[in-house]
Order: sequence, then structure tokens, then C-alpha cells
Amino acid sequence: MAVDSTKWGIIYCPKGGLFSNPKKRWLRIESCLKDNGIDYDKIVSESTGSVDRLVNMLINNGYKTIVIVGGDSALNDAINCLMQTPKDIRDKVSLGIIPNGMMNDFAHFWDIEEDNIEQTIKGLKEHRVRKIDVGCVRYKNKKGQNCHRYFVNCVNVGLIAAIMNLKRQTHHIFGSRSLSFIFSFVLLIFQRMDYRMDIKINGEEIKRKVMTVCVGNALGYGQTPNAVPYNGFFDVSVVYHPGITQIFEGIYLFLKGEFLNHNAVHPYRTKDVYIEAKDSAFVGIDGRLLTTPPTGEFNIGIIPEAINFIMP
Repeated sequence: MAVDSTKWGIIYCPKGGLFSNPKKRWLRIESCLKDNGIDYDKIVSESTGSVDRLVNMLINNGYKTIVIVGGDSALNDAINCLMQTPKDIRDKVSLGIIPNGMMNDFAHFWDIEEDNIEQTIKGLKEHRVRKIDVGCVRYKNKKGQNCHRYFVNCVNVGLIAAIMNLKRQTHHIFGSRSLSFIFSFVLLIFQRMDYRMDIKINGEEIKRKVMTVCVGNALGYGQTPNAVPYNGFFDVSVVYHPGITQIFEGIYLFLKGEFLNHNAVHPYRTKDVYIEAKDSAFVGIDGRLLTTPPTGEFNIGIIPEAINFIMP
């Protein structure tokens, strides 16, 4: 039976870590929902990868407002589920987020902070919707099968994808974004620093060793700080391999939010990118490593105004 079109469908993705308390976190969210008179049904995502199934269930049951209480990975799963539905159905669904993940970069783009639950829910209640762009990575896996994956924040190829993976793993241990970030950079010394890549962008071909590439639809974890998910373009940062002293300078500028000022960073703005990573480089999509890495050249393209996003 179809539900009231004003009722929210909430998918709660509990956050792990030694210092997290999922029950306490939800009680605070629940209290704010009640204070704002929100009519909702909640379902809990018990495992990684269940979000897409739950989003599909909510859509099939007629929910028009779906709110993800989770991070970038959970939002990515929801986006991929929505993009698989027919456009006429997708256009009737609005997607919102209450940040509750290991990485919440897309929420940070909209100035949504993890601890400001009250303001976030009040903003979601106003239901100010904006069409946002979605990126798509198209590639072949090791079996030669055509695959694709959608994203809203960024695609990382190379070193930063490896760091994001380390950050995710250390966050499981520490439960603290700051601690996991620091330890990820400490572990940086054990990572490969450059990868042979062929990159085609805006008619230019780059064939050389590259430390990392970020194709950003939004902040890109600080690597594409000027990107916005509603102008029909990606911002791209291609980082050549700097000297060891320049790496520490790059980390400093990254932490200050001035990443593009480093002389090893080469920025572009484009609608599509072609990349062939010849050294089995890590590929991360919205902070999560691609489990079936591409073989040969893969394409990253943009789909303008694909999703209804609720701005808080």
C-alpha cells in the first residue's frame, strides 16, 4: 500500500568506531524529528551494501522523501539505486542526508555539520529541493564486462584513493575523523607515490607518472574546492609527483584548504575525462575503493540535474 506522500522514509546507517554510540546518536535524531513534527518510518541498514536495497524498497512503497542518516558511501549507494530507476519515478523522489558516516564530504559542501542535527532537520523540513549533477564512471572489469558506477562527490585515482581507504580503515578503529586522518598520513610513507597514467582532458593528452587525480563534482575531500554539483562540469586536479619536501608542503596546503596553490597541482574544468592507469592504481568513488578495478581506459562523464537533493 502506498504511503502518505509527505511521510519520510529514513535509512539509518549506524557509525562504527571505539568512541561512537549509535543508540545515543539515534535517540538525539529521533528527539529532533519529534520536536519538528516529522512523520517518518525508519529502517536500519545492518550491513555495507544494503542501502541500495532499502532505497529500492522505499521507492516501491511510494515514499517521495528519502533521508539517509549516513556518510558519503551510504549516499553513494542511494544515488546508484535512484539512477537505476526510471526517470519519471526518480523525478518524483527527493533525497536528503543527515551526516553520520566515516566521511561526510558531500554534506560538508552544503555546510551540514554532524553535530548540528537540530538545524539539519529543520532545513530538511523546509524541503528546498535543487537538481544536482551526478557523475558516472564507465569501465570494463577483469572479465571484460561493461560496468558503471555513479557518484556525487568525486573519483580519486592513485595515492589519495589509497589514503581514503586507509582513513576508512583507521576510522573503524579510532572512530575519530581527526585521528584517522592523522594516522592515514603517517601511513602515507608506506604507500606508492606515483603511477603511470594516460589522461585525456579537454583535448589535451597527459602521458606521464602522476601521483593522484581527483575528478570532483563537489569538494573532492579538499582537492577540488571550487567544484559545485550543479553547473554541468567537473573540476579536475591532476597532481604530478613532487619532491619529498613539496609533499609536506602539499599536506600543509591541503589542511589549510589551499590545495590548488601547490605548484604540482594542475587544475581543469571539463565534462568528461578519459584515464588509463597502467600501474593498477587505486580507484576510489565517493571515498570507497572500487572493488572491481577498471582494466584499460575508463571514462568519467557527467549527467546534469539528475537527482532531486534537499538542501538544509
